[in-house]
Amino acid sequence: MKTHGERDGTRPLIEVLLLGRRMPHEHVVAGLAAALRAGAMTADAVALEARKAAHAETEPAPDSRAVGQPPATVTSLHEWRLAHLPPDTRPLPSVSHYDQLLRRRRTSGSGRRDGEAQ
Repeated sequence: MKTHGERDGTRPLIEVLLLGRRMPHEHVVAGLAAALRAGAMTADAVALEARKAAHAETEPAPDSRAVGQPPATVTSLHEWRLAHLPPDTRPLPSVSHYDQLLRRRRTSGSGRRDGEAQ
């Protein structure tokens, strides 16, 4: 709430508190700590870091990380979701129906000349 103000900070605070309904307390606390260390003051960052803590608990840590290597950066949950979306292959929508409506309106004028206010 200090960072975003009382009004804009209350919603993320409630979202973080509601994480406790779906995740164990230890994971939420670990997510809060990681997000604070990274300076990411969003509920998405806390949720992502809490999921990372839960994932790290279930899978053994890889030995490839050397001592002294900086920890991974915090990724926004929104950015992560966008990066994992399948490509959109749908065609662009057509607006030809609207063009037809505009033509009809111009041809069915009420005796006004072009440029006159309606």
